[in-house]
Amino acid sequence: MEKLIVVVAPVGAETTRTQNPGLPITAAEIGKEVRDCEDAGASVVHLHVRTPNGTPTQCPEVFREAIEAILSRGCQSILQVSTGGSTGMTPEERLQALEAHERVEMASLTTGTCNFGDGVFQNRKSLVEQFAGAIRKRCVKPELECFELGFIENASRLLRNGLVDEPAHFNFVLGVPGAAPATLPTLLAMVQSLPSVRSTWQVTGIGRHQLPMAVHALLMGGHVRVGFEDNSYYCQGRLARSNAELVERIVRVARELGREVASPEEARRILHMPPRPSL
Repeated sequence: MEKLIVVVAPVGAETTRTQNPGLPITAAEIGKEVRDCEDAGASVVHLHVRTPNGTPTQCPEVFREAIEAILSRGCQSILQVSTGGSTGMTPEERLQALEAHERVEMASLTTGTCNFGDGVFQNRKSLVEQFAGAIRKRCVKPELECFELGFIENASRLLRNGLVDEPAHFNFVLGVPGAAPATLPTLLAMVQSLPSVRSTWQVTGIGRHQLPMAVHALLMGGHVRVGFEDNSYYCQGRLARSNAELVERIVRVARELGREVASPEEARRILHMPPRPSL
């Protein structure tokens, strides 16, 4: 079985400091958090950014400040920006993240529309194709975000039409209110629907589902995402002290179960990506 890729999503667009006071917001806080997470075993960072008052933004300058803070601490992790942004953002706003920094190696690409709590995360077919084209033009690897089973067929269409290259990497986001539930049968169905045996995949469990979904994935040969974007708690009734604490836990569980954790360079090889770019 391949080594486990641990993705950390330290910021997100929904979590607030009222929910978890440890949420990193400033560039310096994000840089320190990513350094700590890499030291704990993470090899990919899925990045959102905020304005000083905590409002989600896709402003390239804010992304650049955060990425420079990450790089200044010697981090080697794969830098993945979000093109999902936050519900209510325009497509133009969301795509700004692709212009953030020369070191960006991956970008999330949501392949369909779903309910998202009381909102709707809208990604019509033409928009998904537009985003896929923009990511391809930027020469970064897309992470195909799938909140429902049908999203995988939408992603497969992108592959058939040459808008995404094989082998593709999928992120199954499970447990969002209004979208696919975080259950083992759901995860099994999604894995069985992958378009190719060469596809790689990870699971993102929302809230209390983060740990059980991650354990299922690591036992099945998939990869995992943890972090404050998706879950603020370490266990029932106790907030996680940091993103690194969540990384440390899944790394410890993986090693107890006999699965070693990938370094950033090993993660690049597993994801069929070139070596880390140099400036």
